[in-house]
Amino acid sequence: MNVIETKLPGVLILEPKVFRDERGFFVETFREMTLRAAGISETFVQDNHSRSSKGILRGLHYQLDQPQGKLVRVSRGKVFDVAVDVRKGSPTFGQWFGAVLDDESLRMMYVPPGYAHGFVVLSEVADFLYRCTNYYHAVSEQCIAWNDPDIDIKWPISDVSLSAKDRSAPNLSQQPAENLPSYGKLNSK
Repeated sequence: MNVIETKLPGVLILEPKVFRDERGFFVETFREMTLRAAGISETFVQDNHSRSSKGILRGLHYQLDQPQGKLVRVSRGKVFDVAVDVRKGSPTFGQWFGAVLDDESLRMMYVPPGYAHGFVVLSEVADFLYRCTNYYHAVSEQCIAWNDPDIDIKWPISDVSLSAKDRSAPNLSQQPAENLPSYGKLNSK
C-alpha cells in the first residue's frame, strides 16, 4: 500500500494495490500492521456504510467527547472527501484537505481524531464506507458549516443537498471554544 502524507498532520491518502484481470479486481482494504506502519495506531471499533445520490453533501462533522478517527473509502461511485483541522491550538487550525475517492482508484483517506469530516457525491450514487476508531456518540457530535468562508473549501460542485442539521451548522469562528477539541489533549495520548 502506498501511503501519501498530506498538508495536514495525520491526514493520509492510502493507495492500495489493486489486482485486476478479466474477472474484475481484488483489493485488500484493511490490514492492521500496514496501518500501524503508516502511523495509524488507533484500534478500529465500528464500521459504517452510507449511500447517497449526486449532490448530497454530508458534513462537516466531528465528535467532541468520543473523537473518531476515520478510515474512509468509496465502494461504488465517486465523492470529494474533506478533512478540516478543528483542534484549537493546532498550527493548522481551520485548514482543509480534500481528495477524490472513487471505485476506480480505490484510494482511501485517513482522517484522525480532532478533524471535522465531510464529503459530497460527484457520481449518480455513491456507497461510502467509514471504519471508525470510536463509537458514534450523537450527544457530542458537532457540525461546522460546509461553506464557511474562512475555511474556504473548494468543493467541486455548488448545487448541493444538505440535511437540516448541516444547513444550520455554524461557521468555525462561531463555534464556542468548549465545543472544539484541544490540540494538546489529542496529541498527548
